[in-house]
Amino acid sequence: MMWAVSAAMLLAMCCPMLAFAAEEAEEYVPSMYASFWSLIPPVVAIVLALITKEVYSSLFIGILIGGVFYSGFTFELTITHVFQDGIIGSLSDAYNVGILVFLVLLGILVCMMNQAGGSAAFGRWASEHIKSRVGAQLATVLLGVLIFIDDYFNCLTVGSVMRPVTDKHNVSRAKLAYLIDATAAPVCIIAPVSSWAAAVTGFVEGEDGLSIFIRAIPYNFYALLTIVMMVGLTVMNADFGLMRKHEENALKGDLYTTSDRPYANAEEEENNQKGGVIDLIFPIVVLIVCCVIGMIYTGGFFEGAGFVEAFSGSDASVGLMLGSFFAFIITIIFYAVRKVLKFSESMACIPEGFKAMVSPILILTLAWTLKAMTDSLGADVFVAGVVNSSARGLMNLLPAIIFLVGCFLAFATGTSWGTFGILIPIVVDVFSHNETMMIIAISACMAGAVCGDHCSPISDTTIMASAGAQCNHVNHVSTQLPYAITVAAVSCVTYIVAGFVQTPVISLPIGILLMIAVLAVMKNRKREA
Repeated sequence: MMWAVSAAMLLAMCCPMLAFAAEEAEEYVPSMYASFWSLIPPVVAIVLALITKEVYSSLFIGILIGGVFYSGFTFELTITHVFQDGIIGSLSDAYNVGILVFLVLLGILVCMMNQAGGSAAFGRWASEHIKSRVGAQLATVLLGVLIFIDDYFNCLTVGSVMRPVTDKHNVSRAKLAYLIDATAAPVCIIAPVSSWAAAVTGFVEGEDGLSIFIRAIPYNFYALLTIVMMVGLTVMNADFGLMRKHEENALKGDLYTTSDRPYANAEEEENNQKGGVIDLIFPIVVLIVCCVIGMIYTGGFFEGAGFVEAFSGSDASVGLMLGSFFAFIITIIFYAVRKVLKFSESMACIPEGFKAMVSPILILTLAWTLKAMTDSLGADVFVAGVVNSSARGLMNLLPAIIFLVGCFLAFATGTSWGTFGILIPIVVDVFSHNETMMIIAISACMAGAVCGDHCSPISDTTIMASAGAQCNHVNHVSTQLPYAITVAAVSCVTYIVAGFVQTPVISLPIGILLMIAVLAVMKNRKREA
């Protein structure tokens, strides 16, 4: 009896202790929370990736530093936070898993299109109709602009379709990756019917989000000037920086420049000669249609919601996953009916397509984990505090300041959508009394987020562009960075003008003229060199 009473008393004492410990764990706030130190892990990862040209270890070191900062330099909490809260938490997130499934299905579809001979048939068609390097690059830009539904879908589809064409015309893989990346997020952010528009409208609380998004398009200078930059570079042949070296080497037959040549040693697939251009176009069209239907389905379209309302409220992860799955099933049936690919051959593409996506999936997982480390250190709270404390006194210059803050935050965290979530509510609050300035500032936030995402080596769209072009990831980042920074500088000046004139009729033409002038200067410098 005495032992029983003692055990009961011990249990009674332990229960509140356990509850208290659990409560302590829930309320744990690291000493570096919401401080400048919260931005150090992603900065270290980015710098190491650019210096060592090795992405996996650089990302993991950044993650480890984030774990150390979070734990207060204790070993056990560092390990549990990195692996349990970080890697496992990222891979158990429903949204992230949906994106990974979507990527795998896209990889399988691309493999099937290649096996069926659709890609080869398109290559033969393109070789007859696209006669020059300029034509190949402009066709890549046009296809990227047309596929505006989602940036992931854009990157992988444009890459698989245009890679044989650009290879034939000796366009470097780095240039192809840039064209893919520059027509992914920058195009999606100015397309009202896209997963990005749906995300942005969700962050504008208390306002008509889609209406604000549409009115902000003429002020989205980074996205618009990026398109001007791509066309200008191609038509004027004004490449500069590291990209010029890659392009010069490509003209000599070296598409990679560096010793790391992804897929260069892969044997050419025995393309099915029965395949035609329809075997490439049909799966892509079906994929677009199915993805749109999937997205509006998740937004409640079939439950009575309007199309625009359904798209605004859609879940991009689930919608794209469902769309790609049904496109996969329809493509299997289509190829079987056309007798260009047997069912067993389609099934053989499943592991091959998955293997093609292993590297992007690994980098994405590490990038998501690094973001989780940054979030746990309160980087968003730190940046929000900085913006709020300095916002009120510089109203006319604030769009340019918000653009730069958005660039830095998205570059450091590798996420545009997270940047939207942090900055847009602040912008709405600051400019609640001036609707025009609110529109300009929201567009500056979106443009800055896309710019930082475009530059960042840990961004998912940058990773996908490298995968789509089958280009070394660090090569893509280092060659793209001078271009993105140039457009960012011109955009910043244009936002300063817009803050004062408060109309796109004046500010946008000024930005376009500045962009063309910069390209003309670069072309003259290239000629002199």
